[in-house]
Formats: sequence, C-alpha cells, structure tokens
Amino acid sequence: MRLLAIPAFEDNYIWALVDDDGDALIVDPGEAAPVLAATAHGLWPAAVLVTHHHPDHCGGVPALRERWPTLPVFAPEDARIQDASERVGAGSQIAVKRWRLSVLAVPGHTSSHIAFHGGSDNGQPHLFCGDTLFSLGCGRMFEGTPAQMLASLDSLAALPDQTAVCCGHEYTLANAAFARTVDPANDALRRRTEEAQAMRQAGRPTLPTTLASETACNPFLRVDSPAVRDAVGRRLGRAPADRVETFAELRRWKDGFRA
Repeated sequence: MRLLAIPAFEDNYIWALVDDDGDALIVDPGEAAPVLAATAHGLWPAAVLVTHHHPDHCGGVPALRERWPTLPVFAPEDARIQDASERVGAGSQIAVKRWRLSVLAVPGHTSSHIAFHGGSDNGQPHLFCGDTLFSLGCGRMFEGTPAQMLASLDSLAALPDQTAVCCGHEYTLANAAFARTVDPANDALRRRTEEAQAMRQAGRPTLPTTLASETACNPFLRVDSPAVRDAVGRRLGRAPADRVETFAELRRWKDGFRA
C-alpha cells in the first residue's frame, strides 16, 4: 500500500492511497488534472472521498466523473457538493475493495465537514481530515463555533497514536511559527519544526505526520496543557474560563498572527 501526496494549486494535497494493483482512493480532488496525470504512472481511481464543499477540495470531481462515469464518490450531506454518488456522515462505514474506513463528523471549518479514518485491514490507519486538523494547526472556523471545532479536534485526538494524519494543505512551517510563539519550551515542537524545515528544503511534503506527534506538538490539541493555558491567559490578562475559551482565544490569536 502506497500513500501519495499529489500537489495541487499552491499548497493543496490530493491524497491517493494506492494498492499493489494501482487502484487508488482519491481524497479531496480540488482539480482533476493532477489525478489524470497520475494515471500515466499506473494509478487508477477506485473511489473518491470528499471531506467538505470548498472548491479546492471537490472542484475536480465533475471532470473525474466525466472520465469515469461509474466512479464512486463519497461526500457529506451537503447540496453544495455535486456529483456525489453516496452521502455519508458520522458513523458511516465505507468499504471499497480492500479498504475499510469510518466516517467522523468534524464540523467547525464548515458545518458539514467530515473526516475518514482507516485504510487496509492490516496496515497503518490513515486520517484524511481535510481542513479540520493541520500539522501544528487547525482550520479556520468559517461556519462553526469554537465549541464545535474543539469537539471535532477532540474526536480526532482520540484516534490511535500511530494514525497517519493526511491534511489538506502544506501549512506546517507557517503553523510552526505560531505554535512556537505559544509554546516555546516544547522540545517535541522544536524537533518537529526542525524536521519540517529539512523536509521542505529537500522538496518533500511535511505530511503525513502522526497523531502522536500532533498531540505532543500542536497547540490546538493541547488546550489543557499548562503551557498553552498560561500563554492564552497572558494574552487575555486573566485565566481562561474553560477549555473552550482557551481554544477560542488561541484561534483568534492565530487568525491575526504574522510571523
């Protein structure tokens, strides 16, 4: 089983989970051209998974369905996503060839955002989380509340530590600059930042990461840690009332952050 991060636009990744025969799960094809180009190298789409309605994650679906009219497309219940063959939501189970994935509802970035967790029966589990969770960061809240987004991140953080986190964008270094402002004494974060810098200098994606790494480094998964709460408290001028306020202020801080 191979995992490919296919670049699209400026910083998107279209993920492809490819079996030994070249059949692939395609995740969040914002444009069709990179997927069509990959077929020249032996990749053959077996199904498409869509996490949310933003065009940079689903804009390529119509062209892929035009090329392969029977191609299954799994997407959330959202009329803004067209060309889906099957609507899925929290608790849905997807079985395509040798892949088995569970669907999680992760509202916050958008109201209908979902994530897919699983893979082959005997391989490392993968998390295709779109724009909910990024390495060292999380998505902006366009349609959800802080409480919703925090609950979504909590549900992802509860998945197995070895899960490969496949995010929708290459944002790691920008997120690292903010994370280190919040949590400068975090040695795991320092090591992850250095690792990501070396990867980008070598022209490699910083993804996937692991959930274990993210729970050790990502401030948005660490709202209960004293270091993150203290940083937010200094910004507020008082202790945050609860973990939702900690998260909400952390996200507001990130929204206006400039390295």
